[in-house]
Amino acid sequence: MDHEKLKQLRETVKKYNQEHVFRFWNELTETSQNKLINQLEAIDFDLMVELKKKYIDKSETRLFKGELEPPSIISIPHTDKQKQQAEQAKKAGEKLLTSGKVAALLVAGGQGTRLGFKGPKGMFPAGPISGKSLFQLHAEKIMALNRKYNITIAWYIMTSETNFNETVEYFKKNDYFGLAPDDVFLFVQKMIPAMDKSGYFFLDAKDHIFVNPNGHGGTLFALRDNGCLEDMSRRGIEEIFYFQVDNVLIKICDPYFIGYHYLAEAEMSAKVVSKKDPLEKVGIIGKLDGKITVIEYSDLPDEDKKARLPNGDLKYRAGSIAIHTIKRKFIERLMQERIQLPYHVAHKKIPYIDENGNKIEPDAPNGYKFEMFIFDALPHAKNSIIMEIDRKNEFSPIKNATGSNSQATAKQALMNYHGRMLQQAGFEVQFDKQGNLIGELEISP
Repeated sequence: MDHEKLKQLRETVKKYNQEHVFRFWNELTETSQNKLINQLEAIDFDLMVELKKKYIDKSETRLFKGELEPPSIISIPHTDKQKQQAEQAKKAGEKLLTSGKVAALLVAGGQGTRLGFKGPKGMFPAGPISGKSLFQLHAEKIMALNRKYNITIAWYIMTSETNFNETVEYFKKNDYFGLAPDDVFLFVQKMIPAMDKSGYFFLDAKDHIFVNPNGHGGTLFALRDNGCLEDMSRRGIEEIFYFQVDNVLIKICDPYFIGYHYLAEAEMSAKVVSKKDPLEKVGIIGKLDGKITVIEYSDLPDEDKKARLPNGDLKYRAGSIAIHTIKRKFIERLMQERIQLPYHVAHKKIPYIDENGNKIEPDAPNGYKFEMFIFDALPHAKNSIIMEIDRKNEFSPIKNATGSNSQATAKQALMNYHGRMLQQAGFEVQFDKQGNLIGELEISP
């Protein structure tokens, strides 16, 4: 062990009033001591001080300031003109796909804890009959695109420190679900410590500070830090299709969406769904002082949530669902300009060990977690398109163990979608009054 380095580190920790992290130092093996040192070296202490001041001391609310108006939305095509424009967009998107200029980017840093599942969320069984995992369903969609267009789509998968090794093992064990290992790039996002109200870090083991992933906004920085942007540049990739692991209906690398984005010379674009009702707990996309912005559900005043247009539609109906097309050069520009995304804070229950080394599972929120969100890059884009989709065809996430957005609702949504596919192909399929498929059905992507 480098004693000079340790001495400097202890001085830094003391300066920032976090000496308690060395409480069990003398009990640790050399391996455990090195583990703690490596973790401390990765912490940006100045940033943590700033986050405490901004979000814990002042409890800064993120209620937006400025002039909010609805964005321009490419709606689901109904008229002949809209259908014609959609076909032009599809052709442009397919041209980009067939020339190998599009990559798929999956964010999969979460665990299945909320679903009562041990392991990475991407391993959660989502196939209605087959029980195929989310990872497998996504992999099969990419394989279907590869076959359809005779191409190879590079797939970048961001994990967290918590589930990286397990995810890598899972892909290896399953032979990457038929995809070439060289075209599947697994990488890790950064972690950030949580703090209590006094700004102290939590120890969750004698040799480890409690940390959480730095949010899906960390994707942009992780792409740079893990050499993904360089790899994309080498492969000639220009556009990145971004999606999250839990949506069973995701249309990966949708040529319509990519095409609209490309034709508009957009840097970052978003898909949206129409809100089911004014109080649906979903962030909305609006124009804030002329810039495309996501306003979180909790930050939108009730009068704006309920506001209507003269035709009776909700004024702010564009629900944000974390599906984006992003230009590689846009991310590179953000990195060059050293643009920082804002952090969002959440008051959470954080398990920790007390001064006697006992594990404590709090029964009320006791600390603050910090995350960046990828949608906060939207205002930096020189141009964006917002494309509305039909949620019954493209959006059914698995977020909860029961109720809405659960395994049960996703299973039904997927079976309904497959039923409509068969119906379009000329088969007789029965649905009940709610539009749910009668019976069970699953079609491999």
